[in-house]
Amino acid sequence: MARQQPPPWVHTAILLCLLSLTGAIEIPMDLSQPPTITKQSVKDHIVDPRDNILIECEAKGNPAPSFHWTRNSRFFNIAKDPRVSMRRRSGTLVIDFRSGGRPEEYEGEYQCFARNKFGTALSNRIRLQVSKSPLWPKENLDPVVVQEGAPLTLQCNPPPGLPSPVIFWMSSSMEPITQDKRVSQGHNGDLYFSNVMLQDMQTDYSCNARFHFTHTIQQKNAFTLKVLTNNPYNDSSLRNHPDMYSARGVAERTPSFMYPQGTASSQMVLRGMDLLLECIASGVPTPDIAWYKKGGDLPSDKAKFENFNKALRITNVSEEDSGEYFCLASNKMGSIRHTISVRVKAAPYWLDEPKNLILAPGEDGRLVCRANGNPKPTVQWMVNGEPLQSAPPNPNREVAGDTIIFRDTQISSRAVYQCNTSNEHGYLLANAFVSVLDVPPRMLSPRNQLIRVILYNRTRLDCPFFGSPIPTLRWFKNGQGSNLDGGNYHVYENGSLEIKMIRKEDQGIYTCVATNILGKAENQVRLEVKDPTRIYRMPEDQVAKRGTTVQLECRVKHDPSLKLTVSWLKDDEPLYIGNRMKKEDDSLTIFGVAERDQGSYTCIASTELDQDLAKAHLTVLADQATPTNRLAALPKGRPDRPRDLELTDLAERSVRLTWIPGDDNNSPITDYVVQFEEDQFQPGVWHDHSKFPGSVNSAVLQLSPYVNYQFRVIAVNEVGSSHPSLPSERYRTSGAPPESNPADVKGEGTRKNNMEITWTPMNATSAFGPNLRYIVKWRRRETRETWNNVTVWGSRYVVGQTPVYVPYEIRVQAENDFGKGPEPDTVIGYSGEDYPRAAPTDVKIRVLNSTAISLQWNRVYPDTVQGQLREYRAYYWRESSLLKNLWVSQKRQQASFPGDRPRGVVSRLFPYSNYKLEMVVVNGRGDGPRSETKEFTTPEGVPSAPRRFRVRQPNLETINLEWDHPEHPNGILTGYTLKYVAFNGTKLGKQIVENFSPNQTKFTVRRADPVSRYRFTLGARTQVGSGEAVTEESPAPPNEATPTAAYTNNQADIATQGWFIGLMCAIALLVLILLIVCFIKRSRGGKYPVREKKDVPLGPEDPKEEDGSFDYSDEDNKPLQGSQTSLDGTIKQQESDDSLVDYGEGGEGQFNEDGSFIGQYTVKKDKEETEGNESSEATSPVNAIYSLA
Repeated sequence: MARQQPPPWVHTAILLCLLSLTGAIEIPMDLSQPPTITKQSVKDHIVDPRDNILIECEAKGNPAPSFHWTRNSRFFNIAKDPRVSMRRRSGTLVIDFRSGGRPEEYEGEYQCFARNKFGTALSNRIRLQVSKSPLWPKENLDPVVVQEGAPLTLQCNPPPGLPSPVIFWMSSSMEPITQDKRVSQGHNGDLYFSNVMLQDMQTDYSCNARFHFTHTIQQKNAFTLKVLTNNPYNDSSLRNHPDMYSARGVAERTPSFMYPQGTASSQMVLRGMDLLLECIASGVPTPDIAWYKKGGDLPSDKAKFENFNKALRITNVSEEDSGEYFCLASNKMGSIRHTISVRVKAAPYWLDEPKNLILAPGEDGRLVCRANGNPKPTVQWMVNGEPLQSAPPNPNREVAGDTIIFRDTQISSRAVYQCNTSNEHGYLLANAFVSVLDVPPRMLSPRNQLIRVILYNRTRLDCPFFGSPIPTLRWFKNGQGSNLDGGNYHVYENGSLEIKMIRKEDQGIYTCVATNILGKAENQVRLEVKDPTRIYRMPEDQVAKRGTTVQLECRVKHDPSLKLTVSWLKDDEPLYIGNRMKKEDDSLTIFGVAERDQGSYTCIASTELDQDLAKAHLTVLADQATPTNRLAALPKGRPDRPRDLELTDLAERSVRLTWIPGDDNNSPITDYVVQFEEDQFQPGVWHDHSKFPGSVNSAVLQLSPYVNYQFRVIAVNEVGSSHPSLPSERYRTSGAPPESNPADVKGEGTRKNNMEITWTPMNATSAFGPNLRYIVKWRRRETRETWNNVTVWGSRYVVGQTPVYVPYEIRVQAENDFGKGPEPDTVIGYSGEDYPRAAPTDVKIRVLNSTAISLQWNRVYPDTVQGQLREYRAYYWRESSLLKNLWVSQKRQQASFPGDRPRGVVSRLFPYSNYKLEMVVVNGRGDGPRSETKEFTTPEGVPSAPRRFRVRQPNLETINLEWDHPEHPNGILTGYTLKYVAFNGTKLGKQIVENFSPNQTKFTVRRADPVSRYRFTLGARTQVGSGEAVTEESPAPPNEATPTAAYTNNQADIATQGWFIGLMCAIALLVLILLIVCFIKRSRGGKYPVREKKDVPLGPEDPKEEDGSFDYSDEDNKPLQGSQTSLDGTIKQQESDDSLVDYGEGGEGQFNEDGSFIGQYTVKKDKEETEGNESSEATSPVNAIYSLA
């Protein structure tokens, strides 16, 4: 048995602090405040020309702001353009083209203004561009003639699209071009051959451009190669020849650069972007490319080689990446190099972004706007969207470069300030309002909350408040006493009260009081302390024989005011309580134990506040073999408990324990388990001490100092464990200094300005003496400061007033009244983390396929993480589907990228959808600020299978098919493809393919015969291709073949008997004589047009017509030979109505010796007489005779 700790989520009473005064200050929305932009489109806004244009701008404020726009720095009069409208209660522009118009007419630079009586906030300048995917110019390309071994460049020159298209090379038959060290595509899209080989003639080469927004691929006319060679035989075995070129007679050449040209070039890259350097060389043999940086090494953490080492990519470029790089191209004939000078510039980036400023009348404050870049950016201040220089003078305001200082502010100073910092590579625009409020304190949370917590847990009482000036907050308990802070209480900067360990006396009413010069406000929180849920009698490990009954106990003690629920798991999965099980409040009983019942059983006792777990393992023994002696035939059971425990040979660190074994109950004892209990740290709790073979009943036990021991023994056999023996007498060992120190020493911050040092307390067997305590020492790492130390009797100590996320050296040493333990090891801990200050920048999205995208971003600076960087995280949601009127869930999802990485892949997306994405950096405290929202669109994919494919057979002539549209079209459906084939047993007919329009959901198939079945496969199509197919089969026809087959088998068995053959021959002779007599009498009595009938041909489709023979066939087994398939895909019978079936039953005609057809005169009459009889073979004697012949 084992007790398990409940997971942390069950302690629902722990309240998280949601308000932080160190972040941006939020004013309650019912108070007057200037506008704040909450949502806006990206700076470079590229739109799809097929959709309406949407330019987002949303803001909050009180009173609610009004909106207007400028276009190309001039007022944009929305009322004059019928296509343009503004969303209600929003500044978002919608430009509708359903009634006509060209999107290109609306390209330009837009800026949104949100205004109320307290100020005006500005959006970024949004550059609107319409996506373009121009057609490839028509051109006739002559074959490219090249000598084998010579270099070659096939130029792509794609049409200029917006955004730039993705280039890839394929053959005209859409087969990808295999690329390697010799043949590869450059970054500019051209295809480079370092040297041409004869095998390159085996395909043509077409450049393809894929355009993002229109989801189209345009293909350039293909190049064809004509390779001149001295060895026209393209022997494939030479491709792996160790000296392939000389084997083909190709002259070897030293390397030369195909791109870039010359020996030197330069390149400029912006900070935070990726630097891509490329060198492509020709030569025979194909040269190898190596990269170097002058005066230093390549940055190993950011450098990546691509395109078979022809390209060097350095991610997240910084200033130290500038310098000279060179590539070295070499083969056995020589080497050359090309030098690339790299200059790193930088668009503006924030050092200190201005934040909203909330002041009381008469207070001082400042707005700071600091940014860096290369060249150094200029800072321009604006107020309410106008340059600060043209604003009315304000004697309380002073501008000092990147800082505005406010002194003795008044209500009239309210405004929204804009800081615009820019250089030639870009700009940053930030809004920050100054709000001057005279607000008495107010509480923002519901009043008189009830918080229930479990005894000995940690909890936090939250009391969000607001006021101007910022109020001070104090806590009181039960309306009296001094301010709660210190000891078991701790008040955070935001006013939350933390109680470190809840005790019974902490129950009561807590009052938080917020005070400033204008007054005070208070709120109350009622705290109820509940007893923990504990399993005091846990299920025990058991060994049971198959077929017996097992009971697992689980007795629970819990707070009576909480509802208790007891549930069971088997092998960590919910246990199904079947007929063989009985679940009671304090036990689980299993009747008739079977092998499948073996496993681990977990009892979970839970309330709405906490839970406790206990686990035991059940072992089921298989049935024993037939007993070979009298002992094996006796029933087996658990052993009786050992008895008469005695302690002898008492020593300072050991003692001998002796016991008398109990009865083994016909199953030999395999082990003895010795347990001990001590009365100081955990009285009443028994621990395993040691284990001994079942053949001994005396053992020397090694003991620890200063422990008051008591022992008991448990016997074990194959059936199970005995009850524990009665305990022995107690024996206390003498004390000594500790010989070890506590384990699991950690230093972690619980808030941003502290570090909590914790460790696993030492147990009774390692205390070695009375008054066990711990000497805790700490100091800043890599400093020469002296050690701080404190003596602690618990298992934790909190160091206060620490910087954010700083490493500390920590030592924890055990000490008791006999002395100190050994010198402890030094452990590195860290003070508390704060939320990250920066968001990933320059987030780039590349669509990989219809369900996945590749992300790339600039990593944040380490000093902005303010903690341990756990991961980068992408939040994304499906905004809409490109299919009209298709509802989609906009539930936010997330993808995590652990570690400090600059790229990742998001998969499992829905095709043909619009998505939005934001990124954050995550440390141990939580998420940092979110990046700029990015939008992307997934291309079309293949659809899912059609839903509810139904095959119905209303009669034996037709089969009706019906289906519903796919649940996930994943694009615009172009139709459905139906494939079907007739089958009879293992014989298959010809497969027929039908293509339907996307709106068709029904189809009827005409059967060729009533026996064959059909297998139908149906799939939907988009422009991308066919999706998942669904297969169904037609119902089986009525089973008439079975009795016929059985009858035929019986006939075959009888027909092999001699007596039956003789009898049938006699009957056949008799019938033949009768027929001849009848024929003679008929011919005498009148004329009958025999010749006229005989001259009628058997039918144009009878394959045996010419020689007068008739091939007997089993129609049940060969239904397809008499059928043909029409052009419309239905299966029809032969056109001839004059078939043998009309004259003979089952298509079996009979002939006389002269070839005349007897069935014309006799069989049809028999058929009419026996119509309606299911088995027609027995009705006609002629049929009976000839079926046996």
